[in-house]
Amino acid sequence: MFDNLTEKFDSVFKKLRGQGRLTEDNIQEALREVRLVLLEADVNFKVVKDFVAAVRERAVGQDVLKSLTPAQQVIKIVREELGRLMGEGTDNSLDLAARPPVPIMLCGLQGAGKTTTCGKLALSLRKQKRNPLLVPADIYRPAAIDQLKTVGRQLGIEVYDTQPGQDPVAICEAARRYAELNGFDTLILDTAGRLHIDEALMGELGRIKASLAPREILLVADAMTGQDAVNVAESFDAQLQLTGVVLTKLDGDARGGAALSIRAVTGKPIKLVGLGEKMDALEVFHPDRMAQRILGMGDVLSLIEKAEAAIDKDQAAKLEQRLRKEGFTLETFRDQLQSIKKMGSLESILKLIPGAGKAMKQMKGMQLPDKEMKKIEAIINSMTPQERRDHKMLNGSRRLRVAKGSGTTVQDVNQLLKRFTEAQKMMKKMQQLGPKGLKGLMGRGGGMPF
Repeated sequence: MFDNLTEKFDSVFKKLRGQGRLTEDNIQEALREVRLVLLEADVNFKVVKDFVAAVRERAVGQDVLKSLTPAQQVIKIVREELGRLMGEGTDNSLDLAARPPVPIMLCGLQGAGKTTTCGKLALSLRKQKRNPLLVPADIYRPAAIDQLKTVGRQLGIEVYDTQPGQDPVAICEAARRYAELNGFDTLILDTAGRLHIDEALMGELGRIKASLAPREILLVADAMTGQDAVNVAESFDAQLQLTGVVLTKLDGDARGGAALSIRAVTGKPIKLVGLGEKMDALEVFHPDRMAQRILGMGDVLSLIEKAEAAIDKDQAAKLEQRLRKEGFTLETFRDQLQSIKKMGSLESILKLIPGAGKAMKQMKGMQLPDKEMKKIEAIINSMTPQERRDHKMLNGSRRLRVAKGSGTTVQDVNQLLKRFTEAQKMMKKMQQLGPKGLKGLMGRGGGMPF
């Protein structure tokens, strides 16, 4: 979503770094360009004005102008102000400290992704050892109830049995009683939406709020709608006093204005962001980390968290033992590929690594990393267990069979084996360094030759 914004910021800062020394005129020129970049990204005009004024006030200070690295100082100020703009320093976590079952009410316009977000949130809470109950309270949209039930079945999370024609407030009250009797500690209310804001919608949401007193009232807003998302947030907040916002479709090609404006305009924090269609693609929003991503600095903390969540410690220990015993084989390499896939697409992982964004742009036109990984996995899966453990068995006829079985060419198989042999040599060197060397390689996604 922020790729275009990142590219333009990089262009502005490149000019700053090219200056022998910075003057107030240099900084003013850079800030004019920053202003244009933000306006083109569909950021609220008043927000842009205040942001540029705050950066200017800090950047023209003598400490910056006399610094040995004034350009870096300005970039640091922009990063800090971007973080502040998006709510850095405020507590963005969900408030679930109440007597169970704790109601969480999701609201928003039709098409923003409320029902899918309900499922994603339920899955996220279950990973935190909570026991959520999904409650379909949208009786108007055709198949809304069935959609949530389907999501619940996919995730193995119970959905309260709602029938069309029931009163939404009565549904929520009955669901709370059911949750109390059956040990659920969280209620996730999927409320009705409209194509536009109207009195009937707000009246119904107001009655649900009055009856259940939700601990969290979260607006689900589509990041692709830009400033419209900010206007919607203002309207819902005026009626319901929102506790936070969930921005969906942040992985799309929107310009980023909603993410940069919502907190400043409404005063409500962005608590969660949807970064894909998969049910595990919901993340806690960290303003400081997002500011770093926007400026092309990567996000190492999020990368570490993804790795810790995806890679089981026991499995990692077993893999290390196998590496010691069997050495680095195509089989252990395939297992590592599968662990990395659990962290998300390789493209999304690379974006979290500082400097990797630029490298990806230079690779444009080459095969996408995820497609390459699938091809590698298909080739390895087409081998017999013996061939995976000893790749030297793969003579010409075997390579032809593997190529046909994986839908690739003999050249693809040869290329993989060549790269693997190089990686195997590197692995042997690491093993000679002892346990520290091997663990260090494991911590970096060991043995990735690509």
